[in-house]
Amino acid sequence: MNIVISGYGKMGHQIEDLLRETGIVPLLCTEDIRSVDPAIASKSVCIDFTEPDAFLLNYTFIAENFFSAVIGTTGWSSKKNEIIECFVKNKTPMIYASNFSIGVNIFFKLNEIASKLTSALGKYHPYILEMHHAKKLDSPSGTARTIVDILGKNYNNIPEVASVRSGSIPGIHQVGYESVDDRLKLVHEAFSRKVFARGAILAAEWSLEQSGVYEFRELIENNFNKIIGIC
Repeated sequence: MNIVISGYGKMGHQIEDLLRETGIVPLLCTEDIRSVDPAIASKSVCIDFTEPDAFLLNYTFIAENFFSAVIGTTGWSSKKNEIIECFVKNKTPMIYASNFSIGVNIFFKLNEIASKLTSALGKYHPYILEMHHAKKLDSPSGTARTIVDILGKNYNNIPEVASVRSGSIPGIHQVGYESVDDRLKLVHEAFSRKVFARGAILAAEWSLEQSGVYEFRELIENNFNKIIGIC
């Protein structure tokens, strides 16, 4: 598997380190993905963890030149349809996620189930709290936005996400379902960036056998259903 890492910040370094642990040396790690030779790109998976503005400048080049792409950058939802259309038009497989942690995707599934049950069986009111390091640019986080979408399928009114930016917190997401009598609380906490890097590398492997554009949690949904056998 040939990998080119777009964005050589903390996540880029974490992905590189984890790849090297598994015996894979990235072909390139770059802050300027548009400088990559198209001949190299055509045989490679681009793993992109940049900033929203950079990705909006780069996505056309990625779609037109790379064999496939894994997009971990968030903050581009306003251009989502346009970006997906670009990858589909160029027949470049793309897997994207607000969060590549397997644990977070289990967390998404649990909230899908919890929001269905609490909205149908009791007078519960949901809330969402997310906490990240002080340098994180987008607020609320992409993960929190995904949770809003999940809960929005079952609740008409969802309070604004409460966001905290402090220190070096890798990521904490909490969803509560509050009634006058009790509270159900689901929490996911990332201990390091390695959990996101591991999921992104798994997505890169999967992208070699995909066609089209998928959200990461779509691809693992069948595995969840097989395991729990109920939804």
